[in-house]
Amino acid sequence: MKKFAVLAASLSMLSAGAFAADTINGAGATFPYPVYMKWAKQYQSETGMKLNYQAIGSGGGIKQISAKTVDFGASDAPLSKQQLDKLGLVQFPAVMGSIVPVVNVKGIKAGELKISGELLADIYMGKVKYWDAKEVKVDNASLKLPHQPIVTVHRSDASGTSFNYTGYLAKASNDWKEKVGQGKEVVWPKAAMNLGGKGNAGVANLVKRTPGAIGYVEYAYAEQNKLIYTAMKNKAGHFVEPSLKSFQAAAANADWKAAPGFAVDLNNQPGAESWPMTAATFILMYKDQTNAKTAKEVLDFFEWGYEHGDLATGLGYVPMPKSVVSMVNDMWSKDIKANGNAVY
Repeated sequence: MKKFAVLAASLSMLSAGAFAADTINGAGATFPYPVYMKWAKQYQSETGMKLNYQAIGSGGGIKQISAKTVDFGASDAPLSKQQLDKLGLVQFPAVMGSIVPVVNVKGIKAGELKISGELLADIYMGKVKYWDAKEVKVDNASLKLPHQPIVTVHRSDASGTSFNYTGYLAKASNDWKEKVGQGKEVVWPKAAMNLGGKGNAGVANLVKRTPGAIGYVEYAYAEQNKLIYTAMKNKAGHFVEPSLKSFQAAAANADWKAAPGFAVDLNNQPGAESWPMTAATFILMYKDQTNAKTAKEVLDFFEWGYEHGDLATGLGYVPMPKSVVSMVNDMWSKDIKANGNAVY
């Protein structure tokens, strides 16, 4: 029986060689960190396998797997087939989650403030500067909004959460699409009063302690930090609140089979109940593995995660459908090898 230890996320970059040989080492997205740690804790009691996951952001995860300093990288911004082929990597989705706007506005409770994608883009572009501006009041006439400057909070690191957030804003606003665009890192508009935080946790902390702030985090971070989330206008024109039901409604329309590298865009999906900012988070591994045992242990861990969807839903994440898991398993069998032999 292997000894087990769950190590907390580290902001430092550590090489895989710094850990024992039986430890699974991963690094990347902060978006899925809560669910990975919950999986790891339960996995401890059942298998004894060690896990070290460094929540350093999607950009850092891509860099570490490219440098071969970890056993797997994690990114919310999927790589293209061309990028995967160039690096010799495979990519598969681990779980789905949702991005929620969170605010620190006096007198406003969770779910009370209604906001559209276009308004969100205008706020981050500095076009709407106060919480009692007429653009905010359009859908919030019943709320007593203060004449308080809006402080926008964004990710300061290369982030898959930012990639999906800015991608949604680009769909909601042509002005955002043309002037800012989508990316793990973008040039945030100078017209807005803005702050940058590292990781989902950094954004959550900044919003929590900054009066008048608005930011974006994965739903689990909003719940864990007791942040005030907003309702959002979806593609069907309905205002919905973040919930497992609205996340599942958005995920239900995904066409995984047609997406190279499983790179499905879940933003702004149709449906009356769909939450507009939903995203998958991905795992990156090399096709050609140097250590078959370690590679199999990584796959076993994520296979176990697929089989324990209830642990994901408990945190507000959406488990991968069985049909997608079957496609992922097939890809593992065909594409991940060590010394020419299938690992899975």
